[in-house]
Amino acid sequence: MRPRSGLRSCCILVFAIAVAACGKGGKTQGGPAGPGGQGDRPIPVTAERVHLRPWNDTVQALGNVKARESITVTAKVSEIVQSVHFDSGDHVAAGASLVTLSGKAQQAALVQAEATAKEADQLLKRQTELAAQQLIARSALDTQRATRDATRARVEQMKADIGDREVRAPFAGVLGIRQVSPGSLITPGTPIATLDDTERVYIDFPVPETLLARVGKGQSVSGTSAAYPGRRFEGEVSTVDARIDPATRAVTVRGDFPNPDRLLRPGMLVQMTLLQPERQALLVPEISVVQVGTDSYVFRLKPDNTVERSDVKVGTRREGLAEIVEGLKVGEQIVIDGTGKLRVGSKVQVSAAASPAVPAQTREAESEAPAPAVVPGSAAAPGKDGRNG
Repeated sequence: MRPRSGLRSCCILVFAIAVAACGKGGKTQGGPAGPGGQGDRPIPVTAERVHLRPWNDTVQALGNVKARESITVTAKVSEIVQSVHFDSGDHVAAGASLVTLSGKAQQAALVQAEATAKEADQLLKRQTELAAQQLIARSALDTQRATRDATRARVEQMKADIGDREVRAPFAGVLGIRQVSPGSLITPGTPIATLDDTERVYIDFPVPETLLARVGKGQSVSGTSAAYPGRRFEGEVSTVDARIDPATRAVTVRGDFPNPDRLLRPGMLVQMTLLQPERQALLVPEISVVQVGTDSYVFRLKPDNTVERSDVKVGTRREGLAEIVEGLKVGEQIVIDGTGKLRVGSKVQVSAAASPAVPAQTREAESEAPAPAVVPGSAAAPGKDGRNG
């Protein structure tokens, strides 16, 4: 009987110790200070008051660079190249001679046409004198005048034919790679070189149909290229296409960009950012927003230096800032840094945070973002609880 009594006593003692241990553990974890067994000791955090700041909504897309004027230089006639007056990559002025084609036969024909025209003009002068003396009929004079005019027209025709053998630049620009050499035979359509006017360039990019009402001529637009890291090109919207592509449900927007150093070249791919008109928005540092699944919330400070959870609706985000569309009011104080240690009801020791600067230009896209709701403190009146509908 004694061994059984001793075993029963040991079991009762072990059970009592386990119950006591569980009670202590529950007390430690259930305290308002959160995990770590800190008891009632305040948790150091960084906090700041939220307020309205200037904000630009953005639309972002990929665009293609196009020259203001762009052609492939070709000849109008089939002929042998006599001489080439440019090198690949040259900058040429409008009207500059690029290629001269052989035209000996046309030069000879021009001399003949000029001689015929000169003879017809002299004969017309003699017949005019005879007609004044009524020695010839007026009809003969009219016939000779028509002959003289035809010979002059032939001269002009031959001059134009010779002019076609001098290929000139129709506008100022930059030539591409030369594709002909002296002595080669070219025909109409044979490429001689490309010519692009890139002092100013266009960048075409698509904008979703749903954002059409937010795009207009004169809006600021900027672009970046992988070819020039850290370089940002500034321009403005010059044209919004009159048609929407039925396949992509997008409208093509054209931006006009100055390009004095000619860094942007036709065919380049550019990341475009279209800035919307500036408005006031309730902005907080993005690190202060806690994301759990589809729920977003911040920790709001109470007068007794404890925190409470405030569910928020986040609008657009960029450069470390998040727009709060719903859930906060101007002047409320929220925790910025240290949210990972907090639970509802935790006591905190607050230190102020420096407000981050609002970016002057947009960096992130929000093409698919919904239209922003009215921000508390804006022209629209908030509800009784300080939140927007």
